[in-house]
Amino acid sequence: MSPRKPAQDELTKEAIIHVARELFVTSGYPSFSMRKLAKELGCSHGAIYYHFKNKAELFYGIVTQDFLTLDQVLEEVLSTPTNSNEEKLYLILFEYIRFGLTHQPQYEVMFLIKDEEIKGYLLEAPNKSYLHFANAVASLATKRLSPKEIWSLFIGIHGFVTHYCRTETTFEDVKPLAKSHVEFLLKALK
Repeated sequence: MSPRKPAQDELTKEAIIHVARELFVTSGYPSFSMRKLAKELGCSHGAIYYHFKNKAELFYGIVTQDFLTLDQVLEEVLSTPTNSNEEKLYLILFEYIRFGLTHQPQYEVMFLIKDEEIKGYLLEAPNKSYLHFANAVASLATKRLSPKEIWSLFIGIHGFVTHYCRTETTFEDVKPLAKSHVEFLLKALK
């Protein structure tokens, strides 16, 4: 057994989030407990409660942080100089896939863990992030896209990521497939 940390201020929110994310993925939300997390961190569960009042708040903190990271990826693409809007749109879809497969534990927590207790926590961050994505796609498309078309495009890339997410597959393993998939999706927009 690892020695306990004597002071709760030695334990940072970032350290808690990093270990908790892995536990949420491996054990699922219902089986996750603050006691298990404390054991992994080598601290008392009270030290965790100093930073988060319960596991739902901790989960929300993780999801919010991960969606902000995904939004930063989108902002980086939008600020990258390209030759055309089509090229930028390609990059948005491609980088979304890269994010999902390069950050698989985050992606699983963001999109694939479902539980009644956290349903209310999972509305704001995903909806804000999707709206950001949808507005970027709509502004770059060569034709006016309906909300259903934008949603279908999102589901196309989300499905690709989800298909490979719970495997040993890395982004580099499927990079050529990701390029082909994005090209296929963009043809549907013409």
